Amino acid sequence: MLIGVPAETLAGETRVAVTPETAKKLVAQGHQVKVQSGAGVAASATDAAYEAVGAQITDAAGALGADLVLKVRSPQAAELSQMKPGATLVGMLNPFDAEGLAALAGAGLTSFALEAAPRTTRAQSMDVLSSQANIAGYKAVMAAANAYPKFFPMLMTAAGTVKAARVVILGVGVAGLQAIATAKRLGAVIEASDVRPSVKEQVESLGAKFIEVPYETAEEKEAAEGVGGYAKPMPPSWLARQAVEVAKRVAMADVVISTALIPGRAAPTLITEEMVKSMKPGSVIVDIAAGKGPNGVGGNCPLTEADKTVVKHGVTIIGETNLPARVAADASALYARNVLDFLKLVLPKDAAAVQVPMDDDIVVACLMTQNGEVKRK
Repeated sequence: MLIGVPAETLAGETRVAVTPETAKKLVAQGHQVKVQSGAGVAASATDAAYEAVGAQITDAAGALGADLVLKVRSPQAAELSQMKPGATLVGMLNPFDAEGLAALAGAGLTSFALEAAPRTTRAQSMDVLSSQANIAGYKAVMAAANAYPKFFPMLMTAAGTVKAARVVILGVGVAGLQAIATAKRLGAVIEASDVRPSVKEQVESLGAKFIEVPYETAEEKEAAEGVGGYAKPMPPSWLARQAVEVAKRVAMADVVISTALIPGRAAPTLITEEMVKSMKPGSVIVDIAAGKGPNGVGGNCPLTEADKTVVKHGVTIIGETNLPARVAADASALYARNVLDFLKLVLPKDAAAVQVPMDDDIVVACLMTQNGEVKRK
């Protein structure tokens, strides 16, 4: 099968969907792999590296005109016009973007959005949300350390003792856990908050203190447990009590990293403007939910500005919307392996065309468009 790997055209997107490592495996399976010239350069993968493993270097039309196109982000209009009806597209296509999915269906593509894979043991190796969130959590801490005007670790010097930075992590999913681990390695004192009581043990195992908010009703506890590995919206009564506890910690924090996201919904507001005002001058907020707040404005903090670093009330607020792209080489390596594992489900060995086994729960969950129709419900 002819597999195309175009360069990403979205501003700031430095990742690539296939690395020389995974291209070699696809070629070994008998597929013809065409990579757009320069597609992997920002991810430290040169054209020569692809050619060395048997891939061919082509232009955008050659990559987008393949039978199977592998991308990081959903194609933009100019890219979509170069793809042929009946082709298959695999990438992070945003399952909640109804307009985007309609465009893919209108182009006659069979498309799979890898973000929609279920959070099951079998799907772990193709879980792009986890692989990329892991990197986002790491990079969020590094960005914070770079912007924070003091040391992270405690230092005892001849000139006196420097206190360790106090870091608060809001939202303890994959990104939050990696943020805790990274901040701990840098010597910070860490507290973390999440709506799910089950993460307390994980938080403490990484050396952080869990900010507990008691549950007063069965409804609160049920919501806190979440569904399918994701948090659910919490009742207003619990959120009010959590806000009080979090506000106390935020006021004392040097760095706050917020990671709370609910698929298909606006990111919850965890850091109010009043909380920002309570923070010390020079403190830093890294809002991983930047650009996903109500109506696409803000994030977990309403003062966040997408893709900008701003100073509000003396606090630096970092609103990077694509932190994994700032670690392009490793982000691409992990993403490409996720893609390769997914292809095993739809492109069996020796298959001449992509298969769509409707009895496979992962394939069905990821299938967005087929035969001119949007399959996502």
